[in-house]
Amino acid sequence: MRVMEAKLLNGTAEQYQALDEAIRTAQFVRNKCVRYWMDNKGVNKAVLYAHCKDLAKEFDFARKLNSAARQASAERAWASISRFYTNCRNKAVRKGYPKFKKHCRSVEYKVSGWKLSGDGMTISFTDGFNAGSFALYCNGEARRLILESKINRVRVIRRADGYYAQFCLDVERKERGAYTGNVIGIDLGLKAFYTDQNGNPVEYPKFLRRSERRLKQHQRRLSRKFKKRAKSQSKNYHKQRKRLGKVHLKVQRQRKDWAVRHGAWWHLTMSWRMKTCR
Repeated sequence: MRVMEAKLLNGTAEQYQALDEAIRTAQFVRNKCVRYWMDNKGVNKAVLYAHCKDLAKEFDFARKLNSAARQASAERAWASISRFYTNCRNKAVRKGYPKFKKHCRSVEYKVSGWKLSGDGMTISFTDGFNAGSFALYCNGEARRLILESKINRVRVIRRADGYYAQFCLDVERKERGAYTGNVIGIDLGLKAFYTDQNGNPVEYPKFLRRSERRLKQHQRRLSRKFKKRAKSQSKNYHKQRKRLGKVHLKVQRQRKDWAVRHGAWWHLTMSWRMKTCR
């Protein structure tokens, strides 16, 4: 499976609010499934699927969410439950007892609840929240891959700089490389990303260290705007909170981009090394 991401643009405030309601509903269904598992012994994945139907009958806003999206939320709950069972069987130190999600930022659709245009320029969400159509912003290669591949799931994610749609594609990723016959040893470490057998290290860029000063400035501004014992914070507080989130998001993307680029090179090197050893 390969995941391609596109930003959702050209939506109104009401449309983005509908996406927020869908995300909150998915969080509600997931927490309700965890609560049902806590109160009833012997609950399995199929029982949680059936519980989603009961939630749709009991709550009108849960009925608005697509049935496959409700099942995906139940799968998230079961993933945390099964991980807890696995840790218990393996006698892990930290069992990871399932907890309720307080801040959920995504909702996942399967093969229904959304519709992609023929040219791949727009996507429409057709569940009960009526979010409508959004323009997809991505490069041409990603758009071509989305149109030509089988889409297993579509995930809507809310980030500090907007909303994104992730397409889970049923394709196999292949990295091409030129085999030269040379073998090199690599040692992964903490001070350097890796060091080869000749003693040549590849250092971390340390994006977080470079952005620490800016992060501290925005964090101080956010702390000054916080009002203790207030039922709701001011608009300036939430504006500053979004600014701080964007700085964190930039650092996250820098670190991930660097890790993916160098990690792919390391994976190719190790694969060729294993072939040579054989």
